[in-house]
Amino acid sequence: MRTRTETRPEGSAAAPAAKDPAAARPQDSPERRSSRPSRRFRPNGGPGRFAVFAAPGLLAYLALVLVPIGMTTGYSLTNKNPFNPPTQWVGLSNLTSLFSDDDFLKALQNTVVITVIVTLVTNAGGLAIALLLDRRGWLYNALRSVFFVPVVLSAVVVSVIWQSILVDDGLLNTVLRQLGVGHPPGWLSDPSLALYTVSWVIAWQGLGFCVVIYLAGLQGIPQELYEAAAIDGCGPMMRFRHVTWPMLAPAVTINTVMSLIGGFKAYDQIQVLTNGGPGPNTTSTLAFQVVQTAFNGNHVGYASAMAVAMLILVATVSVIALGWLQKREVSS
Repeated sequence: MRTRTETRPEGSAAAPAAKDPAAARPQDSPERRSSRPSRRFRPNGGPGRFAVFAAPGLLAYLALVLVPIGMTTGYSLTNKNPFNPPTQWVGLSNLTSLFSDDDFLKALQNTVVITVIVTLVTNAGGLAIALLLDRRGWLYNALRSVFFVPVVLSAVVVSVIWQSILVDDGLLNTVLRQLGVGHPPGWLSDPSLALYTVSWVIAWQGLGFCVVIYLAGLQGIPQELYEAAAIDGCGPMMRFRHVTWPMLAPAVTINTVMSLIGGFKAYDQIQVLTNGGPGPNTTSTLAFQVVQTAFNGNHVGYASAMAVAMLILVATVSVIALGWLQKREVSS
């Protein structure tokens, strides 16, 4: 049997190789490649685009914060009085005079008392209410909204409402008389009670903010920690001490600093409820004294020195409190 063999002439093409999918695909043309979106993120505009978006906020901050602070600092170094020109440079004499000004020192004392009361009441009350409202259900959701309503109201509106309640012939004293109290306290007219009454109103309005912050902190605590503590035999008080309180350290920081700032800048409630009285400077605060000195006494330079001193005091206390509380967060 003869075997047939085929021979290929020299120079003929070799046997076709297996098809390569990559080789079989047609190469993209430059026009086609340029039409495809790039997979690598490329910022469009770079710093210029950032400047466009940041400019409105920066300009507003510059115009409404930095420029007024600079102008106030400049006025504090003069004896500016719009009705008694010319304005003269007095240097630091306005600031040094504050330490011997009885009205300023009394306002500083009242401000410290209000700040301490507001900080303690809002944090303690806010935490207690948050623990009670840390439940599920429509009723607890409605109560959260009720406690937050005073926060969104104007301080003037809140003060007018409380004034109608706390005046000598107001709702509270009317109820007390019907209950048999012959001489109800003068909540706003008694010099020994007026400062604490105003402090209570300020704390009442800021209570809802603390409740919301503490609720957010409570809902962010993992339930596994409570389960592990219960397995170890910890009761409710031990769980609060070793689990809840350390985990609420960031919320405590926020509420404490915000309460300190709110107490130091209290003005609206003082103006509406007592107008600094009863009596001379009984409830006057730093912010109230600044406004009275600038607009009633027309001593803009001296009032600016008060404002600068108030700014330095608030900034110093806030930085110290923030640093101390943040160390507690790390240690917790």
